[in-house]
Amino acid sequence: MTISFAGKVAVVTGAGNGLGRSHALELAKRGAKVVVNDLGGARDGSGASSEASQDVVRLIEDMGGEAISHGANVANFDEVQDMIQQAMEKWGRIDILINNAGILRDKSFSKMTIDDFKLVMDVHVMGSVNCTKAVWDIMREQNYGRIVMTTSSSGMYGNFGQSNYGAAKMAVLGLMNTLVLEGAKNNIHINALAPTAGTRMTEDLMPAEIVKAFAPEAVTAGMLTLCDEDAPSRFILCAGAGGYASASIFETEGCFIPQTEQSPEAVRENWHELTAQDNQAELASGAKQGEKFVMKAMAFMKSQQH
Repeated sequence: MTISFAGKVAVVTGAGNGLGRSHALELAKRGAKVVVNDLGGARDGSGASSEASQDVVRLIEDMGGEAISHGANVANFDEVQDMIQQAMEKWGRIDILINNAGILRDKSFSKMTIDDFKLVMDVHVMGSVNCTKAVWDIMREQNYGRIVMTTSSSGMYGNFGQSNYGAAKMAVLGLMNTLVLEGAKNNIHINALAPTAGTRMTEDLMPAEIVKAFAPEAVTAGMLTLCDEDAPSRFILCAGAGGYASASIFETEGCFIPQTEQSPEAVRENWHELTAQDNQAELASGAKQGEKFVMKAMAFMKSQQH
């Protein structure tokens, strides 16, 4: 069945270049009205220009679609609110938010300044928080919303020289996990995309022919499955160069050590059972971990009564 976004309004941040541009154009091709957000800075976050986002708007209008551009800095909540207000005045609803805007300030942790760390956290984490907060009540009132966070293998698995970026990209998954629970009753689905693409951020790191294989379009095809009406919720989709995979956090079944026997030595002795993966599971919420441990304690107490 063809995935369509007819009648839907989408906000795409960082949509002047690379992945965001690809996302915005494809959403528009499939019928969405699009807010093309881009501060127009360099990839380290410096400077600002509305040229790139206006080019994307022109491309969308040339193919018969509707779009507006907005230069909000996603790290500034007032600017983000102004962007959302303009979209509401023009179209009266917001169905989709793609949190894509990002910057890089790569350096090993020992050489990185605290300012470089904070700035990357501000754009990726607070940028996603600000945009999501600005659309949250609108989506709740509509009883419909689709939000995509942009995470990264650098966050999930680590990448040398990217402690700031990795921390930020893991943080948006924590944000997603809780918002999934809070948005469920209002039909708000939130997913995460972990892209590997040849964009401005990575183009000078790979040979040209490899960059071509990592075209943003391959990632966008995956992204569109995370924000349509039939989208899952709380799904981490990894995509790049034609490859697609899902990532999940699993927890082992674990072991139980009675209160009278608790010591670091006992924990170490039970390491094999504690790490055994045969009954590992994805937990639906943080409370489920607590429930599991309480059940283990209760089962032990019961066994002592007989």
